[in-house]
Amino acid sequence: MGDAGVHEARARGDGQAGDDPLTGLAGFAVVLREAGLACDAHRVQAYLAAAEQLDLADPAALYWAGRLTLCADPDDLPRYDQAFGSWFTAEPPPRSRSGARQPKQARTAALTTAERSGSGSGEDEPDELQVAASDQETLRSRDLGELTRAERAHLREMLARLRVDLPLRSSPRRRPARRGALDPARTLRMMLAAGGEPVRLARRHRARRPRRIVLLVDVSGSMSPYADSLLRFAHVVVRRAPGAVEVFTLGTRLTRVSRQLRQRDPEHAMLAAARAVPDFAGGTRLGETLRVFLDRWGQRGVARRAVVVVFSDGWERGDVSLLGEQLARTRRLAHAVLWVNPHAGRDGYAPVQSGIAAALPHIDRLLAGHSLATLERLLLEIRDA
Repeated sequence: MGDAGVHEARARGDGQAGDDPLTGLAGFAVVLREAGLACDAHRVQAYLAAAEQLDLADPAALYWAGRLTLCADPDDLPRYDQAFGSWFTAEPPPRSRSGARQPKQARTAALTTAERSGSGSGEDEPDELQVAASDQETLRSRDLGELTRAERAHLREMLARLRVDLPLRSSPRRRPARRGALDPARTLRMMLAAGGEPVRLARRHRARRPRRIVLLVDVSGSMSPYADSLLRFAHVVVRRAPGAVEVFTLGTRLTRVSRQLRQRDPEHAMLAAARAVPDFAGGTRLGETLRVFLDRWGQRGVARRAVVVVFSDGWERGDVSLLGEQLARTRRLAHAVLWVNPHAGRDGYAPVQSGIAAALPHIDRLLAGHSLATLERLLLEIRDA
């Protein structure tokens, strides 16, 4: 925002405010909103409540009160500093090295404050913890496609704390055990070591190993509000068992992003996946991309006895009969096929999309995937598949 706009906004505020400092602070929020910051009514209310408890003659206190309540993203900080210096005719306090690495704390605090309505400034710590827990519970049920930037930042932290229990299957290999079938080879070796006497019978049982999970994420234009959150969810699952989880994106073409999502840092993993996928927010050819997946990967072993999860709203631009045929192939190979549709969690939803109608005869479960709570239920379905 230019200096002329700041002076114009200050002139409007001074003409209406008189000596009321709160009007000047509200004018500062207007300046920030015109500069591109998401200063909604809840943030402004939290800022004014914080300012009432401060010494308004202390620029540092005003600076940090506004920064913690009015800024929702690290990209907001340079514009906030410029607007603060222009409006209050004071340089913003210098940033310390320790303060430069606190964006997550600032975003979480801003989210918690923004969700409150009519909260006072004299709350004690247990009340603040209860409010934070209530905010997290509310965010768990929010639609992933309707979150603000601050809520998305908080959601990333909650996704990182998801507990992933992988499904298990029997392995051909057998391991020593206290109970189970007789192990003749070990029993014979023990008898030889004891001079030919059968001192103890050795037992064994089948080992259990993680069952492979295949995640197919639709990244077409109709799924773009959910694609980022679903890929971050896939990153959490991949990090739990990098060797047992495969991730592909579906659009106008098929792209394998398992290697990119195996990176430990989620931001680096998402950047690598974005560079690898050339058809984000494009069209949808579910039947064709599923055929490519089965011909190149699934038939050769990736989908065999695996839990295959398709994330898509079911809008198909290609041949619907081809989609049904490829899902029938998938069902014959896989242990279980789950279809996750973000729209299935809405009231009054009916599976009338052409892709969903073709998929229903060949899938085990149709699930909702529009919120963090539904993704947690999906993890339970995968575990119990």
